[in-house]
Amino acid sequence: MRYLPLLLLFVLCSCYEKARDCQSFQTGEFYSEVTINGEVFKSTFYRDEDIQVETYNSKIDSSKLRWVNDCEVVFKTINPKNMAERKDIHLKILTTTDSSYTYEYSYVGETKKQKGTAYKVK
Repeated sequence: MRYLPLLLLFVLCSCYEKARDCQSFQTGEFYSEVTINGEVFKSTFYRDEDIQVETYNSKIDSSKLRWVNDCEVVFKTINPKNMAERKDIHLKILTTTDSSYTYEYSYVGETKKQKGTAYKVK
C-alpha cells in the first residue's frame, strides 16, 4: 500500500508525451544537420506547401512534397539525374521546439532510417 503513490506517479509520468507542433515547420527557410558514420552533413532549404528547394555542397535539388499528415511528408525529386534520386524519401518529424525539429528519414520501403535536426531560419 505504501508503494501505491510511487506506482501511480510512475504510470502517469510514463504516459506523458510531448506535443509536436509540426505545422509550424511545414513552410519556411531552414538549416539542417545530419550525422552519418560520425560525419556531419549540413544543408539549407526553403519549403512551401508543395515544393522544397535544398542547397547542399553548392548543388541545388528540388522536390515535390506530399504531406501524409501534419508530421510526415514524402519527397519526390524533380528531374532526377540517377536511379538513387528516383527513390522517394519519407520524413517524419519526431520532436519539435519553438525553433527546431528532430526528424528521421529513409527511402520509401526501406527500414534503415537516419536522424537529423532542422532549425528554422525564417
